Amino acid sequence: MIDIPHSDSPHPLTVPLSLEPVDNQRLASLCGQFDQHLRLLEQRLGVEINHRGNRFDVIGEASTVHAAHEVLQDLYRITATESLTPQRVHLHLQTAHVERLLSGPTGDTLPDEAVLKLRYGVIRGRGHNQNRYLHNIRTHDLNFGIGPAGTGKTYLAVAAACEALESERVRRLLLVRPAVEAGERLGFLPGDLAQKIDPYLRPMYDALYEMLGFEKVGKLIERQVIEVAPLAYMRGRTLNDAFVILDEAQNTTVDQMKMFLTRIGFGSTAVVNGDVTQTDLPSHRQSGLRHVIKVLNAVDGVSFTFFTSRDVVRHPLVQRIIEAYEADGKA
Repeated sequence: MIDIPHSDSPHPLTVPLSLEPVDNQRLASLCGQFDQHLRLLEQRLGVEINHRGNRFDVIGEASTVHAAHEVLQDLYRITATESLTPQRVHLHLQTAHVERLLSGPTGDTLPDEAVLKLRYGVIRGRGHNQNRYLHNIRTHDLNFGIGPAGTGKTYLAVAAACEALESERVRRLLLVRPAVEAGERLGFLPGDLAQKIDPYLRPMYDALYEMLGFEKVGKLIERQVIEVAPLAYMRGRTLNDAFVILDEAQNTTVDQMKMFLTRIGFGSTAVVNGDVTQTDLPSHRQSGLRHVIKVLNAVDGVSFTFFTSRDVVRHPLVQRIIEAYEADGKA
């Protein structure tokens, strides 16, 4: 490990890095076709990377050079057991807590890597916010995950719910969504009520099938161990010993949000997810999710996890699209 000096100079640093052992196949995997993996690191970290063989020269500010050194060494270790792809490099940048490397110590304690053990495999949190989100779900009765699409809010909440169900910490799993999206109302859709609702709940169905298997999910739904319902069906109920997920919560009104939160019973965990920038309510209606942030942010037993575009784990273009919209909104 090379000691990277701290510098207040306006001029960038050039710090060499030699990767050992020398293995041309692993080096090719690290760099990617036409050095596309290195270009991705340059774009993400704000550095310039030049290389010849196993020697890499990283050019940039001290903090960015330090981050690039750590990421390059981590990725080179990975090449010993697998071939890198642009998607794998992108996901590693999330897992590597790059924001913390770039900004230095902040006093914000990073939770240990969160691991969920399910019947069909293991799911791990990627990056600071996903780990914190899973840690909060385990330690709080009411949890809010707020941020843009592609940050894993719904997927991880369903995974945590499946783990709680399989380990018998809860007896039931309820998946809830408001049935108003993209300016449409259920009455305009064809079919009976179940057929009208299903398209809105498809992301949660897909996550369930992946984690528990198609047949098991079908049997649990038949036995009403898993219940998938529109938000309106929650009125008047008390939910004990259940794991309840309210997804797309930005489309709830203030009254609907209050109604949902007061359904929580003994032995239950509730997770509320949404993106306050993509509300489909009429312009004169306030989003219940935006309102609840102000109302409950200091209430004991409630956790908030705020995701940003840096937490997106979909195609890298999704992150850039979100950042472009954020920039336009600030203009």
